[in-house]
Amino acid sequence: MNRAGTIALTALAPISWGSTYAVTTEFLPPDRPLFTGLIRALPAGLMLLAIGRTLPRGAWWWKAAALGALNIGAFFPLLFLSAYRLPGGMAAVFGSLAPLWVAGLAMLLLSEKPTVRTLLTGIAAALGVSLVVLRATAALDMIGVVAALTSSASMAAGTVLTKRWGRPDGVGPLVMTGWQLTAGGLLIAPVALLVEGAPPALDGRAVAGYLYLALVNTAVAYWLWFRGIGRLTATSVTFLGPLSPLTAAVIGWAALGQALTPVQVIGMVIALGATLVGQMTVRPRSFSSPEGNGSKHSMDLTGASVRR
Repeated sequence: MNRAGTIALTALAPISWGSTYAVTTEFLPPDRPLFTGLIRALPAGLMLLAIGRTLPRGAWWWKAAALGALNIGAFFPLLFLSAYRLPGGMAAVFGSLAPLWVAGLAMLLLSEKPTVRTLLTGIAAALGVSLVVLRATAALDMIGVVAALTSSASMAAGTVLTKRWGRPDGVGPLVMTGWQLTAGGLLIAPVALLVEGAPPALDGRAVAGYLYLALVNTAVAYWLWFRGIGRLTATSVTFLGPLSPLTAAVIGWAALGQALTPVQVIGMVIALGATLVGQMTVRPRSFSSPEGNGSKHSMDLTGASVRR
């Protein structure tokens, strides 16, 4: 598959995540964000493990646990906490800072200097998303702000490390996705039990919503996301993230009767423009792999690793 096709398939992941708000509000029991995160992650992870029939070996036990914690186990609860504490879509604005987090983490962890274009495009993406989701009455809540910033940084760190570590020989993105979702779900489970108590009673509508979140919104979407990380640059993948709040806004307008103002439309154009610019490639630099296997990787200024 060519690069454009890979980008298009990877983009389906954040587009799917953009439906989470509508499904949560219309189908699921209220005020159970941790239970929702658990149901999204653990059943999907176990299903993919059963399909892949491969467990981690050696150092990949702790690597899979670390990636699962960053991409799922910490990200989900912090994201839901920020969404509950910050009004007017402000959590999505902090989430749109992920490309800037990726650039900064790549510089710290991989000694790669970000380009001016990457930084400016990241700022434009955040600006566009803020115009779409922010309301004039939005107020800051420090707990929510810290949770939103930490969730965004957690996902960015998981993206950089996923690209940095690659995959073990013979292990595909489906198996890697299963490892991370299972590890993340196991981390969320005790927190959900302590904070929210026993699972709620579910009707048919809620079961349908959870099935969609677990299968389409998580198992398939995260498989496409991690597959994209393996084939594209880290920043290219991260710049697809703004498609999630943009999709949520479109669904709110088309399915929930929410109005779109001219300012929101302008914000969509800016955010989509930043997403497209973020798909432009830059010339890679090479470095020696730390895995000790003598292989070489090329690393671009966004932390992207491509085996040669």
